[in-house]
Amino acid sequence: MNGKHTATPPTSAPKRMSHAARHEQLLQTALRIVREERADKLTLGYLASAAGVSKPVAYDHFGTRSDLLIELYRRIDTDRVNAFRDAMAQDERSIGETAGRLAEAYIRCASDTTDEFHTVGAALAGDEKKAVVFQELLDNSVRMFEVLLAPHSALGAEQLGWHCIGLVGAGEALAAAVARQRFSEEEAIRTFSRLIESSL
Repeated sequence: MNGKHTATPPTSAPKRMSHAARHEQLLQTALRIVREERADKLTLGYLASAAGVSKPVAYDHFGTRSDLLIELYRRIDTDRVNAFRDAMAQDERSIGETAGRLAEAYIRCASDTTDEFHTVGAALAGDEKKAVVFQELLDNSVRMFEVLLAPHSALGAEQLGWHCIGLVGAGEALAAAVARQRFSEEEAIRTFSRLIESSL
């Protein structure tokens, strides 16, 4: 040391997040709020505070609380469908194994009224946008069925598509019956698995 004062180099200001990165941060924060607290706590003001941004930033990304809930609703389901489809695509399975795994995943997810998807859905009760988005999510499920069942089917693409629409409808009906306690989850899964396998 020569005793001379060495100036500390100025600290550069932290880089601002890109719009896409900030949007993702806000969505992940919103999901955490729903999981750890409750959906009715999720306002744009509360989200801004939890994410460490100003209210105008949250409003710039989502506009209204309804828009935030709709996007969160879509994201939760899409992530869940994609994760299941990717996991199923990793190994070759027989039609029986594929039908069983598909039936189990669909019935358990659709009949579980305690997870964040249903929590956000309940918060959207009465919102006219919910029905539109829910149909979009059903269409995503149909496409997932098509992808997973195509290797086991001798049906043409159009016919398989119609069959998968019917199967998703059956899955929704069976899950609703489980939620009303008309059937056990295990009975619904067995029934749905047989329907899937026999449809091919």
